[in-house]
This record gives sequence, structure tokens and C-alpha cells, in this order.
Amino acid sequence: MIDTVLFDLDGTLLDTAPDIAVALNLLSAEHGRPELDFRDIRARVSAGATALVEFGLDIARDAADFDRHRDRLLDLYRDNLSKRTRLFPGMADVLDALEQNDIIWGICTNKPGWLTDPLVAALGLDGRAACVVSGDALPERKPRPEPLWHALELCGGRAAERSLFVGDAQRDIDAGRAAGMGTVAALYGYIEPDEEPDAWRADHYIEEPRDLLTIVGIDARVAS
Repeated sequence: MIDTVLFDLDGTLLDTAPDIAVALNLLSAEHGRPELDFRDIRARVSAGATALVEFGLDIARDAADFDRHRDRLLDLYRDNLSKRTRLFPGMADVLDALEQNDIIWGICTNKPGWLTDPLVAALGLDGRAACVVSGDALPERKPRPEPLWHALELCGGRAAERSLFVGDAQRDIDAGRAAGMGTVAALYGYIEPDEEPDAWRADHYIEEPRDLLTIVGIDARVAS
């Protein structure tokens, strides 16, 4: 029986790509570069700010001024943090159903806390999530298992073998497996075209958030 579900944030729980795309295109415009296609940005969001700057400005991460550009992107994103970001379609029903069936849920992300916390609060999820573990909460980050173990402790010491971790990147699946949790790959998330999710060896794959309900034993037909 599953009693705890932990979610990655970007590309799994929240569709943050629209606001991140605005920030990256603002950065691109500051450097006189053309506007980037949203589809190309979306596929790279889960790779993080470093990968986005590499793509958006076409510079290597070892460039002398790379950190300055990355910091600027994050500042621009902070200014547009929750204007267009929403739960993925169907996710609101999933969270309601989990709560109604006494399955607690939380968040474990590599996103830094100074962005995660205000975003979660802006969407009214801070009072609902049993835990919110950001990328700077511990010295280790996913794909290491420590953030997930920490999250389970914050959830009341829940057992890994009775828990699921849902994510849209291989590091999420690797972290969940290393932590001893069941793993769920969110195929609706931010997956680059050349990635092969089948190779991640997740325990489950879902095409949309509501597919998760079947995995935890909730009848999706009656969940609302």
C-alpha cells in the first residue's frame, strides 16, 4: 500500500515552462539574439538554468562570464515566477484524491529554495504539501537519494518502500531508486527529444497526472 507520494516540481507537478521561457527570451533579447521557440525551451527546462543559458545564448558553461548570465536569467525568472505557471491539467484532481484517501504528498526539487518557496506559496500549495525540499536544503541534490530521505522524514518518517517518487527526468528516477522508493516517470513533462525514458527503468510510466491514481489504488473514474 502506498501512503506517500513525492513529486518533482518543474515538469511534474507544475507547468513552469511558460514563465521560464519568458525569462530566457528576455535574456536573449538583452544580448540582441532572436526569440527562441517555446517548444525548444520547454524540452530543456528540467535540465536547469545552466543548460538553458547554454542553449539561449549559445555559450559554453566554462565561459568567463557564464555565471553572470545564469544569475541574470534567474533574476528575470524571479520577476516572472508565477504569472503563467499552473498545475498540469488533471493534477488538481490528483492532489485532491490523494488527500481524500489519506495519502500524503510532498515536493522534492533541485530548484533553489528562494525560487521554490515563493512559487509554491503563490499557487496555494504550501499549506497542503507535507514537505517542500529544495535543491539547496542539503549538500546533496538529486540524483543522490538524500533529499528524498529527508523529505520522507519531514513527512513523519514515512517508509521508502511505501512511497512513490514522480519525476520527468532520469535523475528523478535514479534518485527514487537509490532511495528505495517506487518510481514513476512523468512522460507529459519536460523531456528532450533525444532522451529515451524507457531506458530510465522506472517502475511506472504515466502519460498524464491522473494515471497516477491507478498506481496508488484510487479509482480514477470516481476521483474528483
